[in-house]
Amino acid sequence: MLHSEASSLMFSSSQEEHCAPSKDPVKYGELVVLGYNGSLPNGDRGRRKSRFALYRRTKANGVKPSTVHILNTPQAVNCKGQHSISYTLSRNHTVVVEYCHDKDTDMFQIGRSTESPIDFVVTDTVAGGQEGEETPITQSTISRFACRVVCERVPPFTARIYAAGFDSSKNIFLGEKAAKWKNPDGHMDGLTTNGVLVMHPKGGFTEESKPGVWREISVCGDVYTLRETRSAQTPGKLVEHESNILQDGSLVDLCGATLLWRTAEGLFHTPTQKHLEALRQEINAGRPQCPVGLNTLAFPSMQRSRALSSLEEKQPWVYLSCGHVHGYHNWGHRSEQDANAQRECPMCRMVGPYVPLWLGCEPAFYVDTGAPTHAFVPCGHVCSEKSVKYWAEIPLPHGTHAFHAACPFCATQLGLTKGFAKLIFQGPVD
Repeated sequence: MLHSEASSLMFSSSQEEHCAPSKDPVKYGELVVLGYNGSLPNGDRGRRKSRFALYRRTKANGVKPSTVHILNTPQAVNCKGQHSISYTLSRNHTVVVEYCHDKDTDMFQIGRSTESPIDFVVTDTVAGGQEGEETPITQSTISRFACRVVCERVPPFTARIYAAGFDSSKNIFLGEKAAKWKNPDGHMDGLTTNGVLVMHPKGGFTEESKPGVWREISVCGDVYTLRETRSAQTPGKLVEHESNILQDGSLVDLCGATLLWRTAEGLFHTPTQKHLEALRQEINAGRPQCPVGLNTLAFPSMQRSRALSSLEEKQPWVYLSCGHVHGYHNWGHRSEQDANAQRECPMCRMVGPYVPLWLGCEPAFYVDTGAPTHAFVPCGHVCSEKSVKYWAEIPLPHGTHAFHAACPFCATQLGLTKGFAKLIFQGPVD
């Protein structure tokens, strides 16, 4: 009964939760930071938050290339308030591309800087759901002006991504050490220090989707294969048949944080907060029991799950090796160093990690509206079967060299041999 009720909630409330305000009904999409379960640990504040909605602006603020200046002096060109990109080829040779207003596009800028040109402030994601602001800013690998998304103001509202963002002086500056070059058609282009990587999933963002190939996006929006190392001065090879157009489910990596792009249409088909809450209540209404203590278990509220608050008495725990769900108990230890690292399941005697279960509360990470039946290993975040299987196959950039799958709700690296577990609940005996 509750399944159908949850489904009806999903469709009846989608319009209410995912559509733009009536004063400006056009929503281009949303960027959602991986590693946060619905909000930042200390709450969303201003331009620093876990997700950013892009709406059509009242007045277009896009820009497009216009005049090219070639300078033989080290002084920067004064473009009289115009946007510009400066390519320093040597001490006495700089190419400056001036940009003019584009009435047909809106521009949104993302980066670590809190200066006014940045619309969405992003800091390094710390795996395990810790507050990213604790990371000293000097250690950050995210660029202050990392990238820009340009959306067409008319249907189909195409969104394109470009490396680098304009600073407070409306300039993008690529110094002598930055990777840059002149294309065969004569226009200049380049890459940022640690690069902006993009992965478009095959088949969009659905339960049938498969991972795409990670590429690097240039300052002018061309697509390249990855460099040998993240900050190498030599660019990869141009991939002519691919574009910088964002699709539903595209991932954008800024070397320290990874963003998921969801289109307005894609968001309309995701589960809503009300739907996820209905599924939580459905599980709890079934009165799952600890098979040993026979006490009733219950998933904490969505608010407590988002904040990873202190554990509750009825909190479900799971043996990740087998998936048996229990209440917390203090026996079966196999390791003195970490009490929960190696525990023996009383039901099947399998040994493995023993962790609390938390519901995944960020709807944008779900590829379907299925029941929360599976948990990521080793963190214990719970969502639908198709969602865990999707994310377990996605290699996410880690640091400057590595790639590995991670839980989208907390950014914890998934187990190499087992990235998720099917949960086995025991119903009430009576």
